[in-house]
Amino acid sequence: MNELSMRGSRIGALSYENDLHVVPAQRQTLQYVCSEGHSTVVPFSTEAEDIPHIWGCRCGREAQATGHLEKMASTDIKEERYVRTHWDMLLERRTIADLEVLLSERLALLLAQVAPERKSA
Repeated sequence: MNELSMRGSRIGALSYENDLHVVPAQRQTLQYVCSEGHSTVVPFSTEAEDIPHIWGCRCGREAQATGHLEKMASTDIKEERYVRTHWDMLLERRTIADLEVLLSERLALLLAQVAPERKSA
């Protein structure tokens, strides 16, 4: 029999690791308060690069950080990127007059297909 198999153990059933000699990471806590007065305490690693100024509250509002940290994310508001819709991209390629011509051509084709079906019925 294979001597490498572990007897009496199921695969993935439990872990044989333990927490002995494991040092948890250094943490710092930051408190966030929303306009309703709800307080949320969030632990962050001391090695965290960017800690957000705003955190989502359980009531759905935005909560502001009450503490001051050196590594807190910059307060520069990023300019929101304009999301182009399909209509915007279509208008970059065609004018409204071109689209009206295409629409009238397609409607004429559809009506031509429907007309023979009505006559045969």
